[in-house]
Amino acid sequence: MLRTSVLRLVGRTGASRLSVLEDFGPRHYSSGSLSARDDARDARAYFTTPIFYVNAAPHIGHLYSALLADALCRHRRLRGPSTAATRFSTGTDEHGLKIQQAAATAGLTPTELCDRVSEHFQQLFQEAGISCTDFIRTTEARHRVAVQHFWGVLKSRGLLYKGVYEGWYCASDECFLPEAKVTRQPGPLGDSFPVSLESGHPVSWTKEENYIFRLSQFREPLQRWLRSNPQAITPEPFHHVVLQWLDEELPDLSVSRRSSHLHWGIPVPGDDSQTIYVWLDALVNYLTVIGYPNAEFKSWWPATSHIIGKDILKFHAIYWPAFLLGAGMSPPQRICVHSHWTVCGQKMSKSLGNVVDPRTCLNRYTVDGFRYFLLRQGVPNWDCDYYDEKVVKLLNSELADALGGLLNRCTAKIINPSETYPAFCTTCFPSEPGLVGPSVRAQAEDYALVTSVATLPKQVADHYDNFQIYKALEAVSSCVRQTNGFVQRHAPWKLDWESPVDAPWLGTVLHVALECLRVFGTLLQPVTPSLADKLLSRLGVSASERNLGELYFLPRFYGHPCPFEGRRLGPETGLLFPRLDQSRTWLVKAHRT
Repeated sequence: MLRTSVLRLVGRTGASRLSVLEDFGPRHYSSGSLSARDDARDARAYFTTPIFYVNAAPHIGHLYSALLADALCRHRRLRGPSTAATRFSTGTDEHGLKIQQAAATAGLTPTELCDRVSEHFQQLFQEAGISCTDFIRTTEARHRVAVQHFWGVLKSRGLLYKGVYEGWYCASDECFLPEAKVTRQPGPLGDSFPVSLESGHPVSWTKEENYIFRLSQFREPLQRWLRSNPQAITPEPFHHVVLQWLDEELPDLSVSRRSSHLHWGIPVPGDDSQTIYVWLDALVNYLTVIGYPNAEFKSWWPATSHIIGKDILKFHAIYWPAFLLGAGMSPPQRICVHSHWTVCGQKMSKSLGNVVDPRTCLNRYTVDGFRYFLLRQGVPNWDCDYYDEKVVKLLNSELADALGGLLNRCTAKIINPSETYPAFCTTCFPSEPGLVGPSVRAQAEDYALVTSVATLPKQVADHYDNFQIYKALEAVSSCVRQTNGFVQRHAPWKLDWESPVDAPWLGTVLHVALECLRVFGTLLQPVTPSLADKLLSRLGVSASERNLGELYFLPRFYGHPCPFEGRRLGPETGLLFPRLDQSRTWLVKAHRT
């Protein structure tokens, strides 16, 4: 029979509780709504991934988190110089019992293990083109200063007290669990053992004197924060889940462990017998990166978007905002949550031997190809499945054939012998649909294409704002198909440059197609930076013409001059994305640490 968790409280004082709660008014809540973000578009923006635990080598789930943050940050930078003030942090979480145990198992010191695995993450992110401005390690001296200062603030505000904790602890998840979150699982010999209901990891009964955080005081402030900020956690189902959690009692939280049991961590200030709880330690990294506790951090907080996996939602959506409110600070502006990746329908697991090595995938499918696949196929709301054939099929279809084929058609010397942006003929393609005349060649479908591509940047921006990068890429892909249909419909290879009847329309068809390609290349920069650079360079688009502020689509159609008309194309760059060989697919497994 499972035992009941008991928390005996020592030194509780009602006076400090009242004085602290008076500070938790609406002024501490920063809006995560789209309208608030629109008003603050020219303000600073700070994007973060979780810091990744170094008890094992990185897998595609880690890379997916980093790519989501990278694409969001790159898209923000594309808005132009006035919104260039962005920061983007990632890093490694290097403290805790799991690290202590993993190092011992590997015959290494904790420092040696952390150095080795952290280097794996740094190499992966460098190879994958992750444009972070800071890679933090929780073993750094600057982080220790930030964590101990943060602890001191919580203590000075009467939110920490010493108590005896007796209950279930999950070493794998580095968290304490209430009785309702523990179940029994049959063992190989017919006996049963207690496990976490959510993760399935084993738990053990723990009894020790720790420092306790008054989490129970923050249930109502957290509910008010979330109910007044419906965009604070996205997608919406995760926002709803957190509110459901807050419908239950919120017990106080143990925020330290005995140093004799957990020595690999940051000591509690003034009490070397205790080590600060690994999650409190880890979460403060978001402040360390922006200069906390120095005043400079205030210019970046709380304009923060945390990108996290759903397995760490509770730590980021309940514990972290409560810690921040306790310290007199605002919760983060937004918490963007994504689901997990499975492999051929199964959860990735060392025991199953199906953990996919992301570095091998980057080599196999190219950096831009694998970035595109993960961001195109990954849907934050639910788990996504990986298998090699799916990658090859998608990349061949959308990058090699549709986008690459379109570029090749429009820049081939046999169709575009002058290798220029040809002139747009307004009599062949008048701005008002339905006009008739001997020179009018545009059809109803062509006007639909112009409308689709003209509205595409706004549509893509909305999808980024809603944390739906996959929908942004769906929208781009749909317009690429429309543009291919436009070219196929008018078959410029059948038109003659020497014909006074064909030449104006031939030039117009190529002009429209090249303008569409310019939009696609600009919008793909956050996801496939090298491929987009190759495409835009082939079109002769300079570096200063690649921001969203410069993205004026088809100005000649609207009666304005086009800076690209008559401009020579850039040098030949070969195939935009070579087709992948379907017959050579395989499942690539992770290297062992």
